[in-house]
Amino acid sequence: MATSAATSSFPSYLFPAPAPRRSGARPARAAAAEGVMDVVSEAELREKGFMGMRKTKLVCTVGPACVDALPALARGGMGVARVNLCHGGRDWHRAAMREVRRLNDEEGFCVSLMVDTEGSQLLVADHGGAASVKADDCSEWLFTSKRTNKAPPFTMHVNFDKFSEGILVGDELVIDGGMATFEVTEKIGGDLRCKCTDPGLLLPRAKLSFWRDGKLVERNFGLPTLSTKDWADIEFGITEGVDCIALSFVKDANDIKSLKTYLSRRSLEHIKIFAKIESLESLKNLKDIIEASDGVMVARGDLGVQVPLEQIPAIQEAIVELCRNLNKPVIVASQLLESMVEYPTPTRAEVADVSEAVRQYADAIMLSAESAIGAFPEKALSVLRAASERMESWSREENMQRLLPQYQLAIALPDRISEQICISAVEMANNLAVDAIFVYTKHGHMASLLSRNRPNPPIFAFTDDANTRKSMNLYWGVIPLQLPLSNNMDDNFKQTIKLLKSKGSVKPGDSVLVVADSDLNQPCAAATSSVYQSIQVRLVD
Repeated sequence: MATSAATSSFPSYLFPAPAPRRSGARPARAAAAEGVMDVVSEAELREKGFMGMRKTKLVCTVGPACVDALPALARGGMGVARVNLCHGGRDWHRAAMREVRRLNDEEGFCVSLMVDTEGSQLLVADHGGAASVKADDCSEWLFTSKRTNKAPPFTMHVNFDKFSEGILVGDELVIDGGMATFEVTEKIGGDLRCKCTDPGLLLPRAKLSFWRDGKLVERNFGLPTLSTKDWADIEFGITEGVDCIALSFVKDANDIKSLKTYLSRRSLEHIKIFAKIESLESLKNLKDIIEASDGVMVARGDLGVQVPLEQIPAIQEAIVELCRNLNKPVIVASQLLESMVEYPTPTRAEVADVSEAVRQYADAIMLSAESAIGAFPEKALSVLRAASERMESWSREENMQRLLPQYQLAIALPDRISEQICISAVEMANNLAVDAIFVYTKHGHMASLLSRNRPNPPIFAFTDDANTRKSMNLYWGVIPLQLPLSNNMDDNFKQTIKLLKSKGSVKPGDSVLVVADSDLNQPCAAATSSVYQSIQVRLVD
């Protein structure tokens, strides 16, 4: 074997006891997958080669429409299965999550499990029916917090007793960010009588917002981010072996820190916390929230309830850029292919929306209703995959990676060394046009730093830790593999090349840039010594 070795500013407008190990969560059967690439990545590599491998990760919300389709979704590229605990019951959630684990353990997939908390959602209205109801122009409706056995027609029940506090006659009541609009005509105790001024559909569990003179009426009711139900849901998720938790309606960094402290006390640090950015409060504390979290979800649907629609695209781009600068994975979510809930093909504007998120180098893009309740979950995923692959190819052809600013993240010298090694490694990989980057890592730190720089070749991240493998599932461009690692870089490389050769994944003449991570010998993720860090370029013989 021949071997050669080598060594911004942010946008101004953004302001208990250890848990018992779950039975069956990662059974011995999972060991069969150790050292083997997941079946989707392996098939991609054989079909398209190194440069044809998709970099953007795909998240699917699991719902009634796709439970039976989970195997097909996994084959179609689903990297994360999201279970929204706002909907459905425990039995259904448990069955869906166990099916995902079965696919991983028995069929060679590597799909991470994410649960999404409901949060203390204020102002959710329900008309009492299972389907949507049309609100006609000038029709009068009563919004009330009083629950009756049989509500009269044109009544919406609101889930919070004090929902009308601070609201004035003449204010606008907006349903689901614009699905329908009402004018408040009368206050009757704690209830509101309203006239429809912009007709539309009222869905079950519709979200309300109030506007005055073109601005959101902001009110603070002092409710906690995590409700009693959320804590019970988190316990349920822990029992079922979740890999990450999406925290809804985050207000500030303390919301993230308190949940992380709770998990740490139970030795569950491997469960990653994703902050959902979906309110004005979260935008005002955006940088602190991102720094405190393990990742971010841009929940554009709920965000559009509180922010004027025309501001959403710029906010999305700024969040994606800030997350990349701060080395935190970011998921762009909500209404990417909304028309495919009902129709087998998307609008061209929706495909452009997906492509724009990929162009911005979002780590992942997500299907919500399209996969959860839609008629065509598999088709929606195939559109997401095809659009992301095409945009990635264009970005690579146009060498867009060179335009990415290099924001210095680290402060301590050892961390700065790690950061600079990864920046240099990516520059070398692109300039030398190597086929792949290999990184050997215990906790995934160097893999994330490599991903942050969005290299042209794919990043194969080898780890001996099952939790680390799952956590790297949302890193842009990273294909995580689990196998035993030693402290000897040559031994690790020979072992992985032998393994990949046996699968037909590499061939003689392929060039690989190899990065060794000092965290293989360290108990913490951040590098603490540069002795074991290096860059090498190797040819497969």
